[in-house]
Amino acid sequence: MRVFTILGPSQSGKTTLARALAGLDGVMGKRQETATVAAMQPFSFMGEDWAVIDISGGAENQAQIGPVLTASDAAVLCVPADPEAAVLAAPYLRQLEEAGIPAFLFINRIDQARGRIADIIAALQTYSNHGIVLRQVPIRKAGQVVGAVDLISERAWKYIEGQPSALIELPTEMQRREKAARSEMLEALADFDDHLLEELIEDREVLATEAYDIATRLLQHSDLFPALLGAAEHSNGVLRLMKSLRHEVPHVEATRARLAKLGEGLADVVAVGCMADQVKHLGKTVLLRALDGGLGAGNPVGGSTLGGLTGLATGAEEGQGDRGSTDPSRNGLEAGDIGQAVKSDHLNLGFCYSADGSAGLPEWAQPRPSTYRRLVMPVHERDEARLSAALDRLVGIDPAVRLEQDAISGRALLYLQGPLHLRRVLATLETEFGVEAVGEQVPPAFCETIRKPMELRYRHRKQSGGAGQFADVVIEIHPLPRGGGFQFHDRVKGGAVPKVYIPSVEAGVREALREGNNGHPVVDVSVILKDGKHHAVDSSDFAFRMAAKNAVRSILDQADLVLLQPIMKAAIHVPSVFSGGVIPVISNLKGQVLGFAAEEGAAGWDVLEALLPLIAQDALCHSLASATRGTGWFETAFDHYEEVRQEDLAPV
Repeated sequence: MRVFTILGPSQSGKTTLARALAGLDGVMGKRQETATVAAMQPFSFMGEDWAVIDISGGAENQAQIGPVLTASDAAVLCVPADPEAAVLAAPYLRQLEEAGIPAFLFINRIDQARGRIADIIAALQTYSNHGIVLRQVPIRKAGQVVGAVDLISERAWKYIEGQPSALIELPTEMQRREKAARSEMLEALADFDDHLLEELIEDREVLATEAYDIATRLLQHSDLFPALLGAAEHSNGVLRLMKSLRHEVPHVEATRARLAKLGEGLADVVAVGCMADQVKHLGKTVLLRALDGGLGAGNPVGGSTLGGLTGLATGAEEGQGDRGSTDPSRNGLEAGDIGQAVKSDHLNLGFCYSADGSAGLPEWAQPRPSTYRRLVMPVHERDEARLSAALDRLVGIDPAVRLEQDAISGRALLYLQGPLHLRRVLATLETEFGVEAVGEQVPPAFCETIRKPMELRYRHRKQSGGAGQFADVVIEIHPLPRGGGFQFHDRVKGGAVPKVYIPSVEAGVREALREGNNGHPVVDVSVILKDGKHHAVDSSDFAFRMAAKNAVRSILDQADLVLLQPIMKAAIHVPSVFSGGVIPVISNLKGQVLGFAAEEGAAGWDVLEALLPLIAQDALCHSLASATRGTGWFETAFDHYEEVRQEDLAPV
């Protein structure tokens, strides 16, 4: 079985194209869907087994692309026939280049083309370091695209509504244009083949078989992106694309070799988890692509044995004996086949598996940083424990979900790709786990500090039966520069406070600063224990901890406190055409642009660096998506604390 992925911007016709390709021979297996994000359709074409994976468009769904491409032999990037929409394909072109996977471009809805095909290719080329080579040119009649000419075979095809195209004579008026376009294509191929270059220099005829061989080799080496034309809704150009996939896409051995070159732990991979879901009454299911033969239930994978494993039928197995068998318990999955693993909780999405362990996916396959934060809590208190267990399981099937515990509220804190991702997670919690939950904004992470040094003596004394409590401390607090954190020093002389109690004093100080008097932790201070007194009988660790804690609280009551907010340093990745529009977005969020430059290794992309209040990070997710038409993304890291002004407290 060979596997390819169709990806591209939203509304570009990916699902329509996937169904048209799978239905060419009318032999299809059961479609597998994952939370409305990814769908796999096994099918048969000309007696061969295939599977096509369709990934929903949109920035918040791109995290699913990495695992799928890792398990695929090739990809098809489906793009609109509009030069203005080329920028929407920029994130996908970038990921395909980083993946180094053989890929076709399919310019869809060619019957609705807005502008010249050459302009569409030029616009796409802006965002690709790989050359994009047009393999077909359109045949137009009265301004409408009615067919296409294959530039390698020089055959002309007329589109027929809902049917395969018909072979026709190359129109006379097209001959000169076709020759020029073919010459451009051959010149692009000749950049990678010396023999072809010699033929072109000597003006010798290039045979179609030779051109096909070179084009196939360049595709399999991921040297160029060939572009084909069509309209999937009308079945135009679909058969030509499928035949190109059949003749040019490598088999699973090449996929395994490609993985082996990427890093340690990937050389002995036997399977890749390419899709995963949580199914009610069944539990976690993981779709595995076998990269080595004999993968079956009970076999060691990922350091443990597989539970149940069901192969995916293409619909062409009847009457074929053992070929294409969907029962891996007999002989195991053959190399390249896909099976659904259940009762294998040690398997998760986002990993490659050897027999005795696992390895993370290559860097290019990792999801973009999840920067949209929400506290998740159950609607009904009785579901608190169930929610915690459900979130732990969700992390295993969605590599873009990062789970932490909020330090202030103690609630589950999710890092997500955006609001649509949150909606999908909440829907999964309700439908598959039976837990109704809501997501709420994370409270502002304010801190406080002091403006000037202060000193105070505090005596803790308690005598009410039994052992007494006594501790006397002299505490001095100094402000530190921003980012100075916390320092504690002991300057007691003469044993006024025995050394054994010093750690308790520090613990009390830390507790008071962590809680703060106004609900905000106090930072950037130096605390000095200058003096104190103790009692031979009534002093204890507890007494000195309480004395230090109350001393700090008393100082904070009298201090002129300053409210601080965390400032994040953001690296914002956007197509260059949107760079100017992002600057006012940062300003509106009370941020500061530090500068921007072309992103190294990514054609047509810029990186903007900015300082931004943490409180504005969620708003940046919304605003950036709007300003860049869903193509931009960002990552943040804590930079420093900054004094909060009154205007900073207004909603962003």
